[in-house]
Amino acid sequence: MAEAHHDDHGNTPAAWFLTLSWIVVWSVSGAAIIFFGQGLLLWTVLGLGASVVCAIIAGAMKKAGMGRKQPRQAPMTRAQWEALQAKRGGSAERDEAAETESNESVAVGAE
Repeated sequence: MAEAHHDDHGNTPAAWFLTLSWIVVWSVSGAAIIFFGQGLLLWTVLGLGASVVCAIIAGAMKKAGMGRKQPRQAPMTRAQWEALQAKRGGSAERDEAAETESNESVAVGAE
């Protein structure tokens, strides 16, 4: 269910803003905790609050058209991949056999 609601930002201005802003926010919070000492809870709460604000801004940027324009392409299912491999000449079986043989030789060499 969570997967259905997940929205991938992709390589977009909204995604870059969110990534870079969180790096800055948590770097500043971490540096403040290290250098100023006693404000662990204060700087953690400030960092969390700033992260939420940045996420809201990134969401607004996405709604304004700076997010992903097309849905992300779903990966192939195993059945689709196997059908593609069969169409290419059955290399899936050869790859699987080679991998099994390789794993057996590694196991023999380890003894």
